[in-house]
Amino acid sequence: MRDLHRPLLAWYDEHARDLPWRSVAASPWSVLVSEFMLQQTPVSRVLPVHQEWLARWPTPARLAAEPAGEAIRVWGRLGYPRRALRLHAAAAAIVERHGGTVPDDHDALRALPGVGEYTAAAVAVFAYGRRHPVLDTNVRRVLERVVGGTEHAPSTLTRAERTRAAGLLPADAADAATWSVAVMELGALVCTSARPRCASCPLIDACAWRAAGYPAYDGPPRRGQAWAGTDRQCRGRLMATVRDARGPVGETRLARTWDEADQRTRCLTGLVEDGLLVRTSAGYALP
Repeated sequence: MRDLHRPLLAWYDEHARDLPWRSVAASPWSVLVSEFMLQQTPVSRVLPVHQEWLARWPTPARLAAEPAGEAIRVWGRLGYPRRALRLHAAAAAIVERHGGTVPDDHDALRALPGVGEYTAAAVAVFAYGRRHPVLDTNVRRVLERVVGGTEHAPSTLTRAERTRAAGLLPADAADAATWSVAVMELGALVCTSARPRCASCPLIDACAWRAAGYPAYDGPPRRGQAWAGTDRQCRGRLMATVRDARGPVGETRLARTWDEADQRTRCLTGLVEDGLLVRTSAGYALP
């Protein structure tokens, strides 16, 4: 265990990025907001929106007091705008159930709207220094390579992965929290999916994947997500048009945004059903 802990913690001390949600002054709310925003979104895109969000809504109560549509508007082009709705709902629940303070208990965090197993663990660990395994895509890849000896983790999180990650945590809670963020940072900066920089890795001498000769992934095909012409692209363009408008947007303007009528209608219906838009007599608007 020391062969893993010592070199990685030393590497993190030297190479950790200076991110606002990692600052000693960062509030648990800042950490929670960052975790919602970082889902499937790179740090470079999150940074300006996180800053704007915390400047406008420095507490859950400030966000909960505003309409959900304002959360969607500030969310901007981060993508997957349902995350903004869920974060707004989580803020309201924090105010209602916890007096406006982000809870420090894993189960209480898990019970918040939009908070899954990973986010609950991340906030408990990174905001409060609790001792939990934190398993995002980067962490799973690093552990699979260093300890499991294979290139990529399974497509879905397994019980064996959870058990392995828990067993690798340092005994001290503070060290465990630093270890968790250090593994995540290593996956983001060095042990990347496509072009790992193994020569720069502090765990190279302990890496089972390297020892096995870097065997190529031989599991189920890893499919990328299409974008051009999909409903996801259509929904994104429609949302951008409404979000950037000062009031409701009518059908004529939306038709200029996306000219395929059946797909446009289907996507607008879905956006209304998801609570991201509302239908008014003048067209479509944010809730």
